[in-house]
This record gives sequence, structure tokens and C-alpha cells, in this order.
Amino acid sequence: MNAPRAWLIWTIGVFAYLVAVAQRTSFGIAGLEATERFHATAAAISFFTVLQLLVYAGLQIPVGVLVDRFGSRAMIATGAVLMGLGQLQLANADTVPGGVFGRVLVGAGDAMTFVSVLRLVPLWFAPARVPVVTQLTGMTGQLGQLFSVVPFAFLLHASGWTPAFLTLSAMSALAVVLVLALLRDVPPGHPPREPAQGLRATGVSLTRAWQQPGTRLGLWSHFTVQFSGNVFAMTWGYPFLVSGQGLDPGTVSALMALFVATAIVVGPGFGRFVSRHPMRRSAMVLLITGATALAWATVLLWPGHAPLWLLAGLVVVLAIGGPGSMIGFDFARTFNPAQRIGTATGIVNVGGFIAALVTIFAVGLILDVLRVTGYSSDLYSLDSFRIAFSIQYVLLALGTVLILVTRRKVRRQMAAQGVHVPPLLKTLAEQRRARLEQRRSRAVK
Repeated sequence: MNAPRAWLIWTIGVFAYLVAVAQRTSFGIAGLEATERFHATAAAISFFTVLQLLVYAGLQIPVGVLVDRFGSRAMIATGAVLMGLGQLQLANADTVPGGVFGRVLVGAGDAMTFVSVLRLVPLWFAPARVPVVTQLTGMTGQLGQLFSVVPFAFLLHASGWTPAFLTLSAMSALAVVLVLALLRDVPPGHPPREPAQGLRATGVSLTRAWQQPGTRLGLWSHFTVQFSGNVFAMTWGYPFLVSGQGLDPGTVSALMALFVATAIVVGPGFGRFVSRHPMRRSAMVLLITGATALAWATVLLWPGHAPLWLLAGLVVVLAIGGPGSMIGFDFARTFNPAQRIGTATGIVNVGGFIAALVTIFAVGLILDVLRVTGYSSDLYSLDSFRIAFSIQYVLLALGTVLILVTRRKVRRQMAAQGVHVPPLLKTLAEQRRARLEQRRSRAVK
């Protein structure tokens, strides 16, 4: 493969994904301003993001099927057009229905982007590089969130609602131009895409992807480790830190930047881990799940306002869930043939966003109920947030159980195919011996 051309294609795709992440996370930064602009309750504000995520999650499987049929270029460009129109609508909206319609368009465009970009990776890069490049894709795309928490937040506070969201619309327009001009679906000389399947063949492909236990393991891995960070970054983190924990907006922006920086730093490490320890992917997912539960318990049970170092620790743990969720896509890639990768990836990508939208809406609903019942006169009080955020443990527990159940099915399937899953300590010992042998061999040479 032509490496420079592959990296150019990847760069264009990742820029489009970066723009999509900026569009996705911008509303979380504008949550307090949205409450005032639309004169809305906490449940209504959460509904903006819930409906956006519902559209996103609901389109993942159809998008996976469509990208297998029409290719990444068409899907990414269409997604950028929809997001640009959505932010243009939101920039001029001053009612809840108008704002919600804008976020629906953003969610639909966002849904078309990530799966389509991921599909480019195995087509343009050698198999040994795919896990690392996949992590780099997720990691670099998170710079879009950094755009939300720094320049977008500054523009929002300095120039107001409309100029800030018009800027996001302009970014989508730039993505459309670059994708149409420079991005290509496959390398030169690659076999042409197979003719479009009929509905029956598409249904068979979807059914086979779902029946593959490895696809479902990827789905529940994504479900469990991604949603808490999404809930924090997309909607409730900013109000929790400002109104609940009493931090100033500048400090909150720094913590949100730490969230992005952590994901960027740890992403390549996860890629290398997946490449070197493919039999330990689910163990890593469970480890991240446990760390997330522990971090939230420590913050929520801390008497009074949590110290800044503890909140920073929570942000770091939640940020790790983003790269950790990419392990789910590696399950989809390794357990499905190339012609089904888009469909399987779409199935996996549903998980974390379904969990996130359920949690986002539940948190907003609980906050409203606590105020209406007189438990708290302040909608965003710390004690109310403690109760509302505890709903996350239901989904963490459910996801953990489903991972363990599905993992057993995957291992039975692998055993039937003659693939042995060795104990962890034995695996590590064998790897140490292999490294020692390599060093001795190099020393002799």
C-alpha cells in the first residue's frame, strides 16, 4: 500500500471526525446558556442530547449497512452536510422545538461519520497497523472536544450564542469540501466494491454479524466503558462541576481539556496493548469498568465539595473509557469478514450511546423530581447530583454481567475452532521469555 497516500486519506477522514466530535460535544459546554436561552428545565435540556443520541444510536446499524454498500466518502460528506445544517438551525433557534430539530440533524450527521472513517482503516493500512491506527483515529478525533471546551467556549461567552454555532456550521462546510476533493474509499488497484446487495442479502449480513458472539462482546464492551464519559462530557459534567462542586468556569474548562488530553495520551497505549495481547482485551474492559465505578463512588461519597485533585482523578478515569471503548471495534474487526466490518462496527457503536442517552435523560429527570418534591430548592445542587449520578451503577452492573456472559460464548467458540485462551500469568511469562530470546538473538548478531 502507498503509505503517504494512506495517511493523507486517514487525515482527511479524521478531520471530518474531529469536526463531528466538536458538533457533538458543543451543546454540553453551552448547557447553562441553553437553559436561559430556551427557558427550559433540566429534563428539557437533557432531552436535547438524549434525542440527538437516540438518532445517533438508531442510525448506527443502518449506517453500517449503507457504508458497506456506498463507501465512506459519500457517507462522511453527507454527514458533514447534515451537521452543518443542524448547527445553522441551532444558531438561530430560540425555542425548544427549534433547538431540538437542530440537534436531531447534528445527531444524524454525526452518526454517519465515525463508522465510515473506521471502515477506511483496514482498507488503507496493513493488518498489523490497524489496532494502533484505530486508536489514533479515536484519539485524534477527540481534539474536536478540545475545540469545544476552549475556542468554542471562549467564542460562546465573548460573542454569544449565534456566532458560536455559526462557526461550527462553517467547520462542517470545510469538511464537506475536503472530503469530496481528497478522500477516496479504497487504494488504487483495490478490487472494486461488490454490487449492491438486495434487502434480503443485507438482512442476512446483519443477522450474521449479530449472531457472531464477538460482535456482541464488542457491543457490551462499548456499552459499559464509554457511556459515563459521554454523560459527563456531553451534558452533565459542566453543570456538575460549576453548580454542584462550585468551580469557576476557567477551572472547569481546564478539567475538560484534561479529559481530552488524557484520551489522546492513553490511546496509542491501548492500540499497542490490543496488538500484543488480543486474548486480554475483555480483561482490560472489565478493569476500566471497575475503575470507573470506584472513581464515581469516591467523588459522590466525599463529604462536601470534592478537592480538585480528586475531581481531576475522576476526569482522567472517565477519559480512559473513550480509548477503552475502541476495544469493542477491534472485536468487531477480528470476528467478522471484511465485507461485514461496517455492519458489525455499527452494531458495536450503538452500545455506548444507548447507555449514555438513557443515563443523560435519567439524570435530568431525577434532578427535576428532586426539586419538584422539595428535596432541593436548587436544580443543580450537589446533593441532587449525588443521587442522580448514582443511576450509572445500574448500567455499569448490567454491562459487566453481559460482558461476562458473552465472553464465555466467545471463548467456547474459539475453543471449538482450536484456539486456546491461556491464563494471564502464563501468557505474560511466555511473552517475557520471548522478549529475552529476542534480546539474546540480537546480542549474538
